[in-house]
Amino acid sequence: MSLAISYNEAFTVKSIRCPGTVRGEETRVKELIAKLKAKFSHKDGTFVRNLGWLGGSGAIIRVSRLIATVILARFLTKEDYGLAALVLTTNEFVRVFTRNGVVIRLIQTEAERLEELAESAYWLNWLMFIGLFMVQCLVAFPIAAFYDNQRLILPICAMAVNLLTIPLGIIQAALIQREGRFKIIALAELSQISSDNILSAIFALLGFGLWAIILPKILVAPIWVYFMRRYHPWRPSKGFHRHHWGDLIGFGKSVLGVELLNTLRSNLDYLIIGRFLSVEALGVYYFAFNAGLGISLGIITSIKAALLPHLCDVRDNLAQFRARYWQSQKTIAMVIIPFVLLQASLAPFYVPLVFGDRWAGAIPILMLICLSAIPRPFADAASQLLLAVDKPQWDLWWNLIFTTLFAGCLMWGVQGGNVGVAIAVLASHWLCLPLFSLWASRTVFRRLALAGEV
Repeated sequence: MSLAISYNEAFTVKSIRCPGTVRGEETRVKELIAKLKAKFSHKDGTFVRNLGWLGGSGAIIRVSRLIATVILARFLTKEDYGLAALVLTTNEFVRVFTRNGVVIRLIQTEAERLEELAESAYWLNWLMFIGLFMVQCLVAFPIAAFYDNQRLILPICAMAVNLLTIPLGIIQAALIQREGRFKIIALAELSQISSDNILSAIFALLGFGLWAIILPKILVAPIWVYFMRRYHPWRPSKGFHRHHWGDLIGFGKSVLGVELLNTLRSNLDYLIIGRFLSVEALGVYYFAFNAGLGISLGIITSIKAALLPHLCDVRDNLAQFRARYWQSQKTIAMVIIPFVLLQASLAPFYVPLVFGDRWAGAIPILMLICLSAIPRPFADAASQLLLAVDKPQWDLWWNLIFTTLFAGCLMWGVQGGNVGVAIAVLASHWLCLPLFSLWASRTVFRRLALAGEV
């Protein structure tokens, strides 16, 4: 605001004041511009730039996803949506074991140990991903029996193929994040997910039904691998070995525990609705969740990805460490709060117009779920703070407590149908997450200040 006023003042002065005064006003404008440039080139500029790359690619991704969602909403049935939710939920529960802390360990570790840990992590990942591929294929059969729908078996097994592509690029992805080159991460996600969305729209138009959601995710998996291997030269230089697996697994067990609980919370509402209500009810809820919270979650994920290396970079200096953390919280507030409030308030207008009248019943659910996004990135930032100071076990205990409370809320809310579940999601997040964010930040900085660890 002050910059715009200064420009207007300079324009007016140029018309009616003397040349010396004009030069003074122009100098003041240049000083303001220089201050703005300095603000974005100081230590928090890296976080803002990385967030900008991830957020910018995310914005384009959301446009392609919006187009795909509009087409899917008009060509897929509610049952198709419900079945897709179950397939993707199953895949997500298996994939959570890929987020086992190995990448975080490589981002966080000392430079002199990086190469040897990367070599060990490469072979550990291959063993783990092959095992997960077999597990997902096996669990397809009991899941189909549990939901009494044999149509689930083939797509669950097909989605497992993606697991075999991840080891080809996961070490390079970790090293790229460690180096802060989030431009590459952003471009990879943009290419992969946008292609996924475009193919989904095309397949829906061609009448692929459920497979319009599943098949593109299999076809676009190599895109991410290409980017990771193209833009980082790291390759394994040694044969298979198990050196340092104890270090990697020991560090990652708390991280994996947190990811398991996060995944359980992210999908628990789907599982409860699909089991206690119906597949069609799940389809409505899944649509509302993705149309409402899908965009916000993309932004939240970008914030989470950019924050950890941003904090780890200065963890040896308490003043800078604290300043970066609180500045990131301000950035999160400026990005998330206005966006979520705008999206939720406009839902009654854009849902019937964009997606069709048959989805109008999902509007209250969409609005409630959307509003639940506001406290999420602040809690994610607190979790990244704990990881940065080597306290993943604290994050694990918190997530265990919150998941238990969240499950209780959902079991209470399901008695009120889809809307009741959405109310339970909103209430649990607004009541619990701010308390965790406040506790984590105060505890970490107080302990560091007393112990002189940073």
